[in-house]
Amino acid sequence: MRQPAHGGNLAWAAALAGCPPDAILDFSASISPLGPPNSAIAAIKSQIGNLKHYPDPNYSELRLALSHFHQLPSEWILPGNGSAELLTLIGRELAQLAATILITPAFGDYYRTLAAYNAKVLECPLSLVIQKGQRTKDKGLLLNNPHNPTGKLFSRDSILPYLEQFALVVVDEAFMDFVPPNEEQSLIPVVQEYPNLVVLRSLTKFYSLPGLRLGYAIAHPDCLAKWQLWRDPWPVNTLAVAAAIAALQDTEFQQQTWAWLPPARNQLFQGLAKIPGLQPQASAANFLLVESQESTSQLQQQLLNYHQILIRDCLSFKELGDRFFRVAVREESDNQRLLAALKES
Repeated sequence: MRQPAHGGNLAWAAALAGCPPDAILDFSASISPLGPPNSAIAAIKSQIGNLKHYPDPNYSELRLALSHFHQLPSEWILPGNGSAELLTLIGRELAQLAATILITPAFGDYYRTLAAYNAKVLECPLSLVIQKGQRTKDKGLLLNNPHNPTGKLFSRDSILPYLEQFALVVVDEAFMDFVPPNEEQSLIPVVQEYPNLVVLRSLTKFYSLPGLRLGYAIAHPDCLAKWQLWRDPWPVNTLAVAAAIAALQDTEFQQQTWAWLPPARNQLFQGLAKIPGLQPQASAANFLLVESQESTSQLQQQLLNYHQILIRDCLSFKELGDRFFRVAVREESDNQRLLAALKES
């Protein structure tokens, strides 16, 4: 079976480990262990009877819920079949520019969507700052914040100057929900000031709903209207809509997540730092990037074979290669099981 480019491929991991998929303890996909929220599950069950109907093609109710959540007019919001679908639409937009600058190491799907439309890609290492005065008015910029796979959080003020430099700036905020409101650096509050800004959000990681596939883009209504003409009708299913509306209103679940993550992440960070040969990096998200003195693909195999634990190798991040791996932050008992397995490996 082919090596997966993404985390969370339990079928591949189970085949290697020789066990059922549900026996795998998955640290490879950066999904909250606290969900899905009970409110979302109840909402899904309440909509089973409506599966005989097509969804509202305009997703009016979902867009209204998102508009209340972000304090934006609903026409500035476009739901999608996961942020991956919306990223594909954005790739078509970026391909019309002279080039797109990627902050590297970069999420593999960015290369996929840009390659699909033969877009020219210019890579810029995370450690470098794009030079002021560099000719970029005919180019696009695509980055994520917090950054995947490092977990680095860029300040809003550090990104704002790029909106004056580039023809189109796309900020993927798939993990921004994990940053508490008093610390988050989202560009959503300024999106109405910049017609060349697109912000991508995911509802699947924070609310543990990756199987439903749901994300949304926030951008100028003219841009979103054009994208709607490019895609298939009804990309978001009825159950995903119901779950999203319920989750957005679940403030108790949101507060629980913000209270859980910092101590759990610190506990995992400290545990990893104590293991000889491993060096975790500080993160603002729900995952940690770890540098290893040994081959991480071999480590991944050992953890699967002997402990049924799946970590995310970083082979798809060409700048990182076989000396880094990424792990999601899970609940304390799971984190301790990972640390014990790593000490044995």
